[in-house]
Amino acid sequence: MLKIIIIAAMALGVTVATAASQDSADQALAGLPKGCRDAIPAMPMGGPMKEMMQGKGMAGMPGMMGMMGMMDAAQKASMQAMMKMHRPMMAAHMIKDPDLAFNCGMIVHHQGAIDMAKVELQYGKDQATKDLAQSIITAQEKEIADMTRWVEAHQPK
Repeated sequence: MLKIIIIAAMALGVTVATAASQDSADQALAGLPKGCRDAIPAMPMGGPMKEMMQGKGMAGMPGMMGMMGMMDAAQKASMQAMMKMHRPMMAAHMIKDPDLAFNCGMIVHHQGAIDMAKVELQYGKDQATKDLAQSIITAQEKEIADMTRWVEAHQPK
């Protein structure tokens, strides 16, 4: 699974410049506060990455569909949680204001951690790890609320 994560991260890393598109068909940024979405610069995006980011999943990435077919349900859920996080997190870091970029990027990062922790709660077997996953959810939901309040109070007028 580590190889799959590395391959996916590398594929996403190559497309950092295109990750901030505000294409109306793209829902990847919908979970960000308005102040974050408004501050992300529009950039062109095309090809397989556009298909992937517009909700077509990994069908837009050659070879990824074959790898997804070899994964069990827990691996697929974990990969989907990670992939859901990357685009809006990279887009948030295209924001010029470093404080706003930090808060917006961390909101997405924390939501990704929550999504991955939920995968652990659903598929995990070790109670200590499941307890840790629940504590991550509790702590990071609070931090997301704190950062969202900061964004709302400091969003560009």
